[in-house]
Amino acid sequence: MDCFAGLLRKPWDLSFVAEPEKIAGLRRIMRLRLGLWGLHEVIDAAQICVSELTSNVITHVGVGTPTTLAVSMSGTHLRIEVHDPDTRALPTLIAANSDSETGRGMALVDAIADRWGVELLADRKVTWCELETGLASAAGHCGGTRVTRVEAMLRLYGNGMPVLPQTARSRTLMVTVAEEAAIDMIADLLHWLRAHGCDADEALDRAQIHFEAEATEGEGLPA
Repeated sequence: MDCFAGLLRKPWDLSFVAEPEKIAGLRRIMRLRLGLWGLHEVIDAAQICVSELTSNVITHVGVGTPTTLAVSMSGTHLRIEVHDPDTRALPTLIAANSDSETGRGMALVDAIADRWGVELLADRKVTWCELETGLASAAGHCGGTRVTRVEAMLRLYGNGMPVLPQTARSRTLMVTVAEEAAIDMIADLLHWLRAHGCDADEALDRAQIHFEAEATEGEGLPA
């Protein structure tokens, strides 16, 4: 996370040949990329959508079809696109029952995604879906109100930071500077507590207990 300038989530795409054995690799790539984007909560849903959209190409267009996976942000939604060259085989939503051999894929996408659709271009078809991320903005984070408040304070501590171009190296530098600013802020709070007759060590212990309890709750683990 870039604590001062927001997280830059640049669109990316990957060309591949649609084959059943490629799906596991696509799922791994989605997990890695979305993890780097800080979108951990939508990884599972995104992996399912990629699997089903790719399987749809394999089933209805054919094994070996040149295909492209494209992932981007659409506002605060994660947008997943699968491109293939066949503009005739259109995916449709079928009311598939438990005995159906086909139709389950898009029904699953429809159940998981906030919206989905098909776009026909001159040379290809684009089947897409979008997942709600819970972000406040496309460059935001999923850390909740506590993280939002802290980032506002860190901006005050980091007012002297130069404006740097968005590169991997500059983002690493900004995170490092933000970490130092956070440490300075914690030290200032401890000075404030001591100046007002409070036990700084006890306050740190209590803060650690609160943090661990909330982190455990956020991970869905028993407290």
